[in-house]
Amino acid sequence: MERHRRGATHPYPRTARINVLIREILATEVERLADGDDRLSMLTITDVDCATDMKKAVIYFSSLTEEASEALDDHRRALQSLIGRQVRTKQTPLLSFKVDESIEAGARIEAALRRVAERDAALDAGRSEEP
Repeated sequence: MERHRRGATHPYPRTARINVLIREILATEVERLADGDDRLSMLTITDVDCATDMKKAVIYFSSLTEEASEALDDHRRALQSLIGRQVRTKQTPLLSFKVDESIEAGARIEAALRRVAERDAALDAGRSEEP
């Protein structure tokens, strides 16, 4: 494995590496917190978008419960503190949480495609019955 020299370019930007690291830390910690807080039991951290200046990070999540956003806000300080201890940066980003709407949009698109496929199959079946 090749060592990177000071100032050498990485395969992808620093913020992308930080985003992945924060996502992994939060996913592990939320899973642990879910044992004591049922509001976090069906929650998935889907993405992290950290600002290049590291002042703010938006955490995207998907959950089956409505209370998940409130639970994350309740645990925000502890999660932020954990990131501060585990990530080597000059400052810890301020965390904010947002529901990942792309999951719901994907489900709607998939349902629409399924309806189209079913309709096409019904039309094809109707054509094959004609003499």
